[in-house]
Amino acid sequence: MQFFAQTIDLLDDPALIRVYEEHHRAVWPKVVAALRAAGIQRMRIFRHGTRLFMYCEAPDGFDPARDYQQYATDPECRQWDELMRRFQRPAPGAAVGAWWSPMEVILDLESVSPVSAAGGSGGEL
Repeated sequence: MQFFAQTIDLLDDPALIRVYEEHHRAVWPKVVAALRAAGIQRMRIFRHGTRLFMYCEAPDGFDPARDYQQYATDPECRQWDELMRRFQRPAPGAAVGAWWSPMEVILDLESVSPVSAAGGSGGEL
């Protein structure tokens, strides 16, 4: 199992953000099915202000750039994506032409052994 994270911003409009969240409380069944069929086993989207953070888990070998294309071949999923894009904008520093931007892992607590962690300073992360 592997995990990955991506980020994007919402337009800075409380009414639009409210509508965006309403859509995500009632995600279209076809969208959910297509994400699962593409290999996404767990997905969570968090919001802080206008910034969204998406965390996903998928089988080893999953490649977001490649495997999301399977999801995008479905007309209803493309329609959902087009609808969501009305509320979104690339995060600052996003690559040219990128929408959701991949995020780099800087700490994975599961990969830190107790022995190496014991030698730390005891300070904040």
